[in-house]
Amino acid sequence: MCTSIVINRKKTIVGFNLDILNMEHRVRPTDEGVYIEINDAKEGWMPLFGANNRGDFVAMPTCWPFDKRSNPVNETCRNIIMLDIDLLLKKKTFGEIKDIVKNEMIYSIPGVTFMSALSNKNGDVLHIVPGQGSEYYEKPEYKIMTNFSPYKHDKEKHDWMGWARYNKVEEMIKNTTEDFDVKDCFDILKAVSQTVCPTVVSMVFDVGDNVVYWCENRKWEDIKQKYL
Repeated sequence: MCTSIVINRKKTIVGFNLDILNMEHRVRPTDEGVYIEINDAKEGWMPLFGANNRGDFVAMPTCWPFDKRSNPVNETCRNIIMLDIDLLLKKKTFGEIKDIVKNEMIYSIPGVTFMSALSNKNGDVLHIVPGQGSEYYEKPEYKIMTNFSPYKHDKEKHDWMGWARYNKVEEMIKNTTEDFDVKDCFDILKAVSQTVCPTVVSMVFDVGDNVVYWCENRKWEDIKQKYL
């Protein structure tokens, strides 16, 4: 599960809830970025989500139900996880990622359809669904991604697809003002946080000020921050 939000009002504000089950995570703040890392049994700690000091943000919700078109067809396929890491660690630019997904097929790992919700300092957004397609949005008013394919919407059902979360986020955004700020974003993340597949990190990125805010395990009173 997961919820990704990008809102362009007076400020560009990015919000993300990481909802995972039975996976070890940590938040690692550095001068280069604030990374949410997952401890992989084979690779060790992997920086899969978060913000960097260039203004990029990486979110990677899982698509439910799984779509076999996201399975890699050979070892040379472009892997969405590696593209996300390359953007987060500034090995590639947002524009380079955009060109790659425009010209090449992007795949996930066998048996799991990971999606990407990427944004840059300008508030531009790139949504990627391996095996199905990608969409680029130039500084949209807002963009949301939960855990269903934007190409299928609610045509296929799954308990974790996040259709209700998506609609709740959109409803709340439409009732906000041009002064939308960090607190407003945390209010939305709190409203759609999860307990069954628990929300372990809630992160908000004030892109213009280059400040990342986050809390862990839904402890909304204990918000940390890092200036990048």
